[in-house]
Amino acid sequence: MLRLFRSKIYLALFMVSFVLLIGVLGYRYIADYTWVEALYMTVITVSTVGFKEVRPLSTHEQLFTVVLITASIFIFAFAISVVTEYILSRNSLQLLKKKKVKQKIVGLENHVIVCGYGRNGAQASARLKAYDRPFVVIEKDKDIIEKHEEETLFVEGDANEDQVLLAAGVDRAKYLITTLPEDAANLFVVLSAHQLNKNLFIISRASQITSQRKLLLAGANKVIMPDKIGGDHMASLVVLPDLITFMDKLSMEGEHTTNLEEVHIEDFTNQMNCNTLRDLDLRRKTGCTIIGYVKPDGTYIINPEADMPLEPKSKVIVLGRADQIRKLNEMFHLN
Repeated sequence: MLRLFRSKIYLALFMVSFVLLIGVLGYRYIADYTWVEALYMTVITVSTVGFKEVRPLSTHEQLFTVVLITASIFIFAFAISVVTEYILSRNSLQLLKKKKVKQKIVGLENHVIVCGYGRNGAQASARLKAYDRPFVVIEKDKDIIEKHEEETLFVEGDANEDQVLLAAGVDRAKYLITTLPEDAANLFVVLSAHQLNKNLFIISRASQITSQRKLLLAGANKVIMPDKIGGDHMASLVVLPDLITFMDKLSMEGEHTTNLEEVHIEDFTNQMNCNTLRDLDLRRKTGCTIIGYVKPDGTYIINPEADMPLEPKSKVIVLGRADQIRKLNEMFHLN
């Protein structure tokens, strides 16, 4: 709809420019005015301000002026109506979009809130989208919102403000990721979010090592330092290049495919009788391999034994190719 209005605006601008050009050319060649006099006569005629003519007009010049005034009235009226309609429609569409977004956010539960849509925020959002996890982004830059609002849910505002966090559904959310560039801003977000939802799992970005402890004390469950991770990663590419490249491929084979999956034990036990990892027999059924086991208390076991007993509320980390992971998801209805 906005494209239609833009095309009308271009048409209106063309018609206004055309009538001004005709007026200047007409007074220049019909009335034999100078270019400046022709421009002056055109402007005072089409604007109907009523200033004095350069000199008395002849019959032909008067007829030309009548035609120019009549044409300019209709053209300028059309131009004003198009611009007014465009402004009103744009405001109405924006209000409609905001209302639609608000309704979608109200319907979300156990979702993820991402604070800031910079480099780290955009990467986090892309990852969440690849895993089909519902999320909302809080961003105060209108240009960024307008650029990405078609594929992402945005709440416009400052993430430090409680009302903005509540608008993003912080009281119903399960996770919050704050990726603001300044550690102090992230600290305020962590404090506010933790007060609004005590059960919220908060992941914060940090630039300084000294900020790490403060963010944890404020309520952050995990603190990530992208610069440190990036430096370690680059050094590892020198020391262990093939291993690091292999690990990169494990996490993301393509844009929307993953080679690693985290599965709750209940997803298996509710559908089959199994007491140990051997009973699951995922290798034969799906081709996937269990490379990790997470106990209910959070203890991680790498490459667990086949006879390890399955405990309630535990998880398994599964490795497989994209087609094998897809087969696992379909077999146990994980997605």
